[in-house]
Amino acid sequence: MRVVELNEKTKTDLLESLLKRSPSQYTEYETVVADIISNVRERRDEAVFEYTRKFDGCDINVFNVKVTEDEFEEAARLVDSELIRIMERSAARIREFHEKQVRESFFDTKADGSILGQRITPIEKVGVYVPGGKAAYPSSTLMNVIPAKVAGVSRIVMTTPPGKDGKINPVILMAARIAGVDEVYKVGGAQAVAALAYGTQSIPKVDKIVGPGNIFVALAKKAVYGFVNIDSIAGPSEIMVLADETANPRYVAADLLSQAEHDQLASAILVTTSKELAEKVLEEIDGFCKVLSRKEIIEKSLENYGYILIADNMEDAYDAVNAVASEHLEVLTKNPWESMTYIKNAGAIFLGEYSSEPLGDYMAGPNHVLPTNGTARFFSPLSVDDFIKKSSIISFSRQALMDLHEDIEQFAKAEGLTAHANSVAVRFE
Repeated sequence: MRVVELNEKTKTDLLESLLKRSPSQYTEYETVVADIISNVRERRDEAVFEYTRKFDGCDINVFNVKVTEDEFEEAARLVDSELIRIMERSAARIREFHEKQVRESFFDTKADGSILGQRITPIEKVGVYVPGGKAAYPSSTLMNVIPAKVAGVSRIVMTTPPGKDGKINPVILMAARIAGVDEVYKVGGAQAVAALAYGTQSIPKVDKIVGPGNIFVALAKKAVYGFVNIDSIAGPSEIMVLADETANPRYVAADLLSQAEHDQLASAILVTTSKELAEKVLEEIDGFCKVLSRKEIIEKSLENYGYILIADNMEDAYDAVNAVASEHLEVLTKNPWESMTYIKNAGAIFLGEYSSEPLGDYMAGPNHVLPTNGTARFFSPLSVDDFIKKSSIISFSRQALMDLHEDIEQFAKAEGLTAHANSVAVRFE
């Protein structure tokens, strides 16, 4: 883990290093993904089943591609009842938070007879991609599905890769049942994204695709964007801890490692005004690495994208935080609520020493699907808003239009659009 003095050069070098982790940098895979998408679009089920045999090593066909009720019941028997209780508690907290995000349609009626408004309607069909194998995260299933349910999406279709035995991870199936998924299909990778985007004989076309995945899934979502909507093109996980001399170095170290264990591209950054804290954090990291199960991944992550930035003052520290725009930001300062007022860019902000990042991953309630790779400068966490559409409503009486028609006609003629002007003028001939 590199310890560097924070200045303009080191900040620029850091941002360039982090940018290399973006899925947009892996253009060498785009041709492969484009071929998969084109093949699925043309050959539909046939192509999907071929790719499933090739990449997942199992025989999926029209008769077993959809998860049956018997398979859900089997999953319920296999999953520990205590884990089911925990997932149900998590789901309740996620649902409660997202229900506060629900917007209402509105209409504004004027005395002249004009009515202006905004009508909010849910997206009709949403596809949720859930990784399989070693990267099976039931928490992400809950986080992607529940906001869609709260928004009122009428059909939620989930795809996830099967194991070689043709079965789906039972914990994922239970999370899908708890969250309210309508149907689950045993398909993964770029071929699943293509199937959701264009539809096959077995898998329905959807209007929006959400959910995490590997580089092939990310590039596939990027490729089909425009034909369907997507949530984002997510990059590797990242955490930034803003700390002063009052922070507990053991807590800081533990929290940095909580993200470093995701994969070798994960980023963990501490920015602090205290050299003493930095030294103690390094000692704690060494101690933790000796006992944590994902030691090799953690060490590689810290070697590649682990930084401790020593700032001269809090103003420089805030500037670095806003420049990096981290997915997760922990604020461990003397007065974290005051520090928060200086933060402009972050996916999720965790305030105080008992608000560690895994709280947000599992139980707090706000969504853990967050903008990565600096996109927190202009993107927001996944929310109910991602599953709705807004339509403008305009209704004018003759009197209301009369007050504006001459201005409209003149405006249209100034743009050379005489048919626009005529469309209004004919009403007052």
